[in-house]
Amino acid sequence: MNNRYWILAAFILAKFLLQYLFFNPEYDLQRDEFLHLDQANHLAWGFLSVPPLTSWISFIIKALGNSVFWVRFFPALFGALTIIIVWKAIEELKGNLFALILGATCILFSSLLRLNTLYQPNSFDVLSWTALYFILIKYFNSDKLRWLYIGSFVFAIGFLNKYNIVFLLIGLVPAVLLTNHRKVYILKDFYFALFLGFLFIFPNLWWQYSNNFPVFIHLSHLAETQLAHVSRLNFLKEQVFFILGSFPVIVAAIYALFFYKPFEKFKHFGYSFFFTLIVFVYFKAKGYYAIGLYPIYISFGSVFLSEWIKPELKKYFQTALVSIPIICYSLLFDIAFSIKSPKHYIANSDKYKALGLLRWEDGKDHSLPQDFADMLGWKELAYKVDSIYSSLPNRENTLILCDNYGQAGAINYYSRYNVKAVSFNADYINWFDLSPNYVNFIRIKESEEVNYELTVTSPYFKSARISGFITNEYSREFGTTILLFTEPTININERIQAEILRKKIKH
Repeated sequence: MNNRYWILAAFILAKFLLQYLFFNPEYDLQRDEFLHLDQANHLAWGFLSVPPLTSWISFIIKALGNSVFWVRFFPALFGALTIIIVWKAIEELKGNLFALILGATCILFSSLLRLNTLYQPNSFDVLSWTALYFILIKYFNSDKLRWLYIGSFVFAIGFLNKYNIVFLLIGLVPAVLLTNHRKVYILKDFYFALFLGFLFIFPNLWWQYSNNFPVFIHLSHLAETQLAHVSRLNFLKEQVFFILGSFPVIVAAIYALFFYKPFEKFKHFGYSFFFTLIVFVYFKAKGYYAIGLYPIYISFGSVFLSEWIKPELKKYFQTALVSIPIICYSLLFDIAFSIKSPKHYIANSDKYKALGLLRWEDGKDHSLPQDFADMLGWKELAYKVDSIYSSLPNRENTLILCDNYGQAGAINYYSRYNVKAVSFNADYINWFDLSPNYVNFIRIKESEEVNYELTVTSPYFKSARISGFITNEYSREFGTTILLFTEPTININERIQAEILRKKIKH
């Protein structure tokens, strides 16, 4: 094996080791992960929250045993593949060994370390952005039409993972128009490749159409509840934070794309960088939506810097450039990863508040970073529900109804009884099984609404009581209560079916 590839193999090994080491067993999986894992049990061409690819990966994880090892493996794998593509892009740009090491180091010690700890569509999203940009480099370097078809397929897979990749095209299309490469838009193969890509994504588009385009409902809800609290200035600040270790390399890339002669044929990447960021800023996107933009620019910057540094200064500059991302992420270690206990973060809350890490999607500051608070209390909830469930007569006829998808997904993932908790929230509204004749009703309710739930629901049951609640004070779900209703005086199935219909009509 070429010595270069031994070095690449070392980076890949380091990637997997770091992703498994940066994990504190005090934390459970994160709220969104439970929903994505549960999609394996309801395979479809689309979901209210995401396109279908995540459910296919979840199905593989389930087939492998559904353990936390495999849940963490796939995001780490997508991160490792991102390193490989950046490596290959540097080779395509004729970068030397130092450029390869610099590029791989910038990717390894980057925000991807945090992103790749979570089983969400974001890791594959970054991979698909990087892969599509790499394919464009291959095409514009060779003019071989096969890369247009490969690019169309990669875009389709990225689209089936997360619609966010559309922003790549929005930024790229006008950028290409500003260069001599605009001739690609008159090629028949370009449009035939687009058509083939459309065929790949058509089943998902048809699912959206058949379900009244829930993606727009989801985006509207997102805009009202989360994006309304996003500041455009904060978005730009977050970009600097995300690329802090590789900031000099990315700045060098932007300069080189406009002024470095060997990169003249890639000037459209320079325009695209700014167009894409402008679109994200305009739509007040969350900061992490743009992370997929940066890996390919690390490739350009690494190659440029490896050639630009004067020979007599190479030793010092090379050491500094490789050290910066490592130092940055060693300094950010305890704020970027859930490696420390919740008590540590609360004891040092002023530090994290100053960095904006305690601000949640509701626009308010809390005691823990939201992602960390979203990784606590789930096992406790599931085990307490199991304890109640196991003591019930006719337990197979028990409906477990939750307030949100995190509660339902966590119960379904951790339960030892293979229960199927549901919710009127997110995709769970389509996953109710009304075939059993329910005679027991377990209601998972957020703390502030417990009294109201008891008042409204108790008249329909002979027995109603509080049977437990989440006691982990650091959890976002702290105080979430388990209510048990038995001996119904109404038909539970009919009441739930009517409520499902009402919710769907409302949305």
